[in-house]
Amino acid sequence: MLLYLYRQHGLDFLKDVRGMFALILWDRARGQLILARDRFGIKPLYYHRDDRRITLSSEIKGLFVDPATPRAFDWARSLDLPLLAASPTIESSATISWFEGIESVPAATILRIDLRDGRTHRHRYWEMPAEAEEGTSAEQFIRRYADVLEESVLECATADTELGLFLSGGIDSSAVLALAASRLDGLHTFTAMSGGTQVNGDAEHARWLAGTMGVHNHQVVFGPDHVPTPEAWRRLVWLTETPMAGPEIYYKHELHRFARAERPELRGMLLGAASDEFNGGYSRDLLGGDDWDSFLESLRYMDRATQMDRHPGLRRWWAEGNDFFAGRTTDDLYRAYVDSEYAKIQQYNVWHEDRTAAGSGTEARVPFLDHRLVEITAVIPERLRPRLLWDKQILREAVSGRLPDRIVNRAKGPFFYGSGTWHAYRMLVRLMRANDFELVERALAAPGADRYLDGTAIRTRLAEFGTGETDAPGVEMLMRVVNMGLLAEMATAPPRLGELSAGAVRISAASAGLPAEAEPASRHAAHQVPALADGVQLLTDTRGAWFLLHEGQIEYVFEEGNPTLGVLTHVDGETSFGEVLEKSGVDEAEVRTDLDLLRVQQRLVFSEGAD
Repeated sequence: MLLYLYRQHGLDFLKDVRGMFALILWDRARGQLILARDRFGIKPLYYHRDDRRITLSSEIKGLFVDPATPRAFDWARSLDLPLLAASPTIESSATISWFEGIESVPAATILRIDLRDGRTHRHRYWEMPAEAEEGTSAEQFIRRYADVLEESVLECATADTELGLFLSGGIDSSAVLALAASRLDGLHTFTAMSGGTQVNGDAEHARWLAGTMGVHNHQVVFGPDHVPTPEAWRRLVWLTETPMAGPEIYYKHELHRFARAERPELRGMLLGAASDEFNGGYSRDLLGGDDWDSFLESLRYMDRATQMDRHPGLRRWWAEGNDFFAGRTTDDLYRAYVDSEYAKIQQYNVWHEDRTAAGSGTEARVPFLDHRLVEITAVIPERLRPRLLWDKQILREAVSGRLPDRIVNRAKGPFFYGSGTWHAYRMLVRLMRANDFELVERALAAPGADRYLDGTAIRTRLAEFGTGETDAPGVEMLMRVVNMGLLAEMATAPPRLGELSAGAVRISAASAGLPAEAEPASRHAAHQVPALADGVQLLTDTRGAWFLLHEGQIEYVFEEGNPTLGVLTHVDGETSFGEVLEKSGVDEAEVRTDLDLLRVQQRLVFSEGAD
């Protein structure tokens, strides 16, 4: 089909093509090489070229087979990327490969390379529309969005093999489930069950929704003691080819591994990814605030930070309170922000979604990256943005008749950030300390590390994190620094991915003896007696915070009013579960998932009491 379109339309052959793709076309008659990628860069395509030839691959490591390709991490360009440092700026930086001498074909672009003289011509075949539709009402936007979203999901849910779905319990993946369930009989969904997803409610909402929709839900357990081995982490970094590898990427990689082991015929995974970036998903989260004006104020702050990065001299003026200088030249900061999100998804979101899935022989399918959906939200006029783009209202209203209100109105929760962040960060700290700081020492010994990294400062900072009971964002920044060193090391002597062990596949709650789809009564009967396991303590401090410790190590922190805390404070090893619930005034459904996790981790045990 693509060859036919190219012959008919030349470089306009992708104008009406939808979906995800990366292509290489050799036009022998014209002596041209045609390279192209889809509008969002979902599918990767990299190349290295010199005066004599060009080498291409869908993986960076594939280019290293060619001796002419440099095998070096690009420290300078990587450290200059604001995204890597989590800088709160509005930047539309071009995607970088992280490696010297290697480029990626830009999204929504056709590269035409003349093989006779080596000249390269760029043809941009898609741009996000800029002109607002002033005459369209909010209701019309919502109806259009609902129609296109359903069409996109159904297209993504079409396959001649089994598909699964990552279900977080948030509005994005839940919307995909609601629209896809009718087409996919016997659909299996997969949810991360960790300390963080217990605290933020994701695991419980995912389980509840799956039960309501009548689909299977596998709660994949990441216990408080779980830490990947240094070898497994090196494998993850080498698979994904990015220093951005962190908890989110790790959890998704492990979910894919579990899904493929549990369902060997599964070949595709539906995702709710990339909805936030274009639907106003971060409008409530950037710098706090409770309305659209607060969000715009956050964007002004980010724009100022961007200008100070570009023009350091402005820092002195603004530091003295001299607010005489305008920010960016455009009056539409929100549009500039969306453009920066478009750049971000290419460098981070679709980059890791494709690789973590492909690592298990699975194809990631992303319904929210149908360009028709993005075009709808792009042309919403300023007067309707507070109505439709504050906290993803356009999506919530588009699926309000398809999902229970409990899900539609649920506040957005990041994959692992929030009140449960320290669970993920503790894993990273323990990982970096493992095997006498193996990963840190490898990173410091890597080519180029001595020029850019301060080993003493890194070791000191890691010591400050202790055993990891912290939610300091510096943990993830330090992990990225270590990842850069690991990539520099592996680029020099590329290992075979199959030679690096990924470790054991995670287990599900059901595999640990908890039937995920059983009725509550069969899990924790009222007559059973709960007790804290040996070595487990529930303690409080003078400020009123509560901690669950195992062998002297803090594993969970509970805030006042937490229903699980209410139950645990009445657990004494003698009182029946039914009486504990009555004394605490808590409904069993509120704490079911938390208690399941504690039982899987053997922090809470149930014994048979008197009937």
